[in-house]
Amino acid sequence: MSLFHKENILVSLFIEPTEEAVKLSKESGADFIELHTGTYCNAKGKDNIKKEKGRLFHAASIATIIGIRVNAGHGLNYINTAPILTIPGLEELNIGHSIISRSIFIGLASAVSEMVQIINENK
Repeated sequence: MSLFHKENILVSLFIEPTEEAVKLSKESGADFIELHTGTYCNAKGKDNIKKEKGRLFHAASIATIIGIRVNAGHGLNYINTAPILTIPGLEELNIGHSIISRSIFIGLASAVSEMVQIINENK
C-alpha cells in the first residue's frame, strides 16, 4: 500500500461484508473498501435478503467507526439498489452490467437516467 500512497494513489479493496475483512482492510492501509454486494443481490426470500442487507450495513458501520471509506458493488440492478442506499458512510456504488444491459433496449442515456432517479429518490 505504501508504494501506492507514495504516488498519491488511493487504494480500495473489494471485500466480503464481514467485520474481520473490514478490520484487515484498515490494518493493510487501504483507503476504501468496496463491499461485495453479490450475495445480497443473489439472496432469495425475505429472510435471506434481510440477513445479507444486515451484513452490508454492519460491515459499513464498522468501517465508518474505524475510519475507512465505503463503496459497494457487484450484481446491483434497478430492483435491488434502492434498499442499500442508506448504508452508513456509503460514497459510491459500482453498477455497470445492469445499466449496459438495459441500455440495449432504451439507450444509454435513458438507462443511466433511470438509475440516477432510483438513487436520488432513495438516498
